[in-house]
Amino acid sequence: MKEPSLVDEPSVRRVARAVDADAGAPHAPRGGLTALAIGAIGVVYGDIGTSPLYAIDQIFFGSAAVAPTPENVLGAISAAIWTIFIIVAVKYALLVLRAENDGEGGVFALYGLLHKYKNRGARVLLWSLMLGAGLLLGDGMITPAISVLSAVEGLDVATPAFAPYVAPITLALLTGLFSIQHKGASGIGVIFGPIMIVWFITIAVLGGAEIAREPAILAAFDPAHGVRFLARSGPREALLILGALMLVITGGEAMYADLGHFGARPIRVGWFAVVFPALLLNYLGQGAHLLGGSPIAAGKLFYSLAPAPLVAPLVILATLATVVASQALISGAFSLTSQAIGLGLFPRFDVKHTHLDHAGQIYIPVVNWGLYLGCVALVIAFGSSSALAAAYGLAVAGVMLITSCAMVPIALRYWRWSVARTALVWGPFTAINGAFLVASSLKFMEGGFVPLSVGVAAFLVMATWRWGRKATFAAYAARSTMTMADVVALHRSGTSFLERNALIMAPVRVRRLADRAPALVGLLWERYGVFPRNLILVEVVHPKVPYIHDHRYHVTVFDRDQDRGSVIGVELRFGFMEEPNVELCLEDLARHREIDLPGDPGQWIVHVSHENLLPARQMNLFRRLRFRLFLFLRLISGSAYHTYHLGEEVQLSAEIMPVRVR
Repeated sequence: MKEPSLVDEPSVRRVARAVDADAGAPHAPRGGLTALAIGAIGVVYGDIGTSPLYAIDQIFFGSAAVAPTPENVLGAISAAIWTIFIIVAVKYALLVLRAENDGEGGVFALYGLLHKYKNRGARVLLWSLMLGAGLLLGDGMITPAISVLSAVEGLDVATPAFAPYVAPITLALLTGLFSIQHKGASGIGVIFGPIMIVWFITIAVLGGAEIAREPAILAAFDPAHGVRFLARSGPREALLILGALMLVITGGEAMYADLGHFGARPIRVGWFAVVFPALLLNYLGQGAHLLGGSPIAAGKLFYSLAPAPLVAPLVILATLATVVASQALISGAFSLTSQAIGLGLFPRFDVKHTHLDHAGQIYIPVVNWGLYLGCVALVIAFGSSSALAAAYGLAVAGVMLITSCAMVPIALRYWRWSVARTALVWGPFTAINGAFLVASSLKFMEGGFVPLSVGVAAFLVMATWRWGRKATFAAYAARSTMTMADVVALHRSGTSFLERNALIMAPVRVRRLADRAPALVGLLWERYGVFPRNLILVEVVHPKVPYIHDHRYHVTVFDRDQDRGSVIGVELRFGFMEEPNVELCLEDLARHREIDLPGDPGQWIVHVSHENLLPARQMNLFRRLRFRLFLFLRLISGSAYHTYHLGEEVQLSAEIMPVRVR
């Protein structure tokens, strides 16, 4: 084989071949429209579908304490149904679902879409989306607590003798729910849809029966009643009413978050064919019950719609529905955390896959038990759904406002809308969501600080982890003393080699002779004075996209000779929804002779560095505190090579290197 000269640029190959085994490739929603729509009803709409248990109560019997006069009842129900229509049906179902990122949705899908514009005014939005992700984790803590608690409180309606046992029963149900998460949701997931369909039919029938007795409530379809209702309220009372109205749309953002699981069309079909009509009928029915002057049993308007003999069965059904809603929120928290890890925004927590055929079914122990402890603390501290409702809504209002703001650049840059059209559509949505956030902020001292604190804490973790990783990579790269041209020259001039197939993880891109080699390469040279015969430099890249469809591998051949061996750079790309199985990808490249390695990974040695991080000698107090937090996060985080599935068959050699972070 002809030896290339040192001035030759390395040869480059882009490899678009699929991996032999699934490395986390995209999983399109499977099944027909009907099956997917039923699945969406079970998973997407559990939270918003159980809102009738407590939402309207908060207007008349909660913090707002509005007198249930006919004018107020018509106005409150009108405001509720038009809030659902404007925010959920129009904003989310018709518009936000269009903002898919390779089929995926949610705050991190928006993060990926806007990341390419981070230097053109989108940087603040990116930080806001990180905060939004934290707020969703806070919401995931409150939803199981308030949903299950509000359902079990129906026992108090059936018989007051159960009143002392509401909180213990709720805690027992939550303990059981979180304890089975490690088994995965697939076992009970198949019944989510049917349970929720029965639930929506039931609440529709209950509401319809009340409407038939008091059809005057149908006047609530006139939005003027809602406008007048808010207009004649004082400023503080109006804000309290808006804060209570926020509860009727909590869970609406799940439409977008679960876009990748079901697709936009099944989610829309489930909403407009089943969920939306059922919610309208039930809220109108609750209003009709108030208009008719019927008694409210134990202050629970929802359970008052049912005849006394049916209250107990309704409590059981409501409990099942709230467990379904809670399961969906818990699974959503797992998915959200996994995406944050894939984007490099969260420590590498242990992610366990609970289903061989569905990559999206995962279990993250630290998230599961963190949510559980939060739920238990909330139930004990607040004691009732009415009290807990004061803490609910602030996080959701924040997420909805952030989503509205993020949709402005999406409309301008991806949908090619004009500035006028964008302002006309998203200006009102942003203003409405801003009003809901201001109203919900009144709940801060009454418990709203709980989800906000969780959100801010999660945001600080993401911001610190992102900063720490960048600072570590920069400090590690600065230790490098050799360029790839130096490595190639030494490799070509060598007369003896270490008879091993060595892979070195590279923190930065290695494609040109002028690029710096990883510091570990220089360390091996200083230690042994010779190079391995086959030296493979591996960089793992995570573009801000859900999936990589082509060009997963980028192979750069710096030197290749039949006698001397080779120096090769490999770039592997994984999206944030994929599982980065580096060992599997390298096996595939070796099998197809793209890199000079034996097909058996047992004959490889992977060299990784473990940085002993030290603070810069002149680091101010803020940076030193952030550095300490990063050290703690690094301590509880899994290693990169474990996340990349290295070390399962490959031998690992770890070098501890002092690195001073600035």
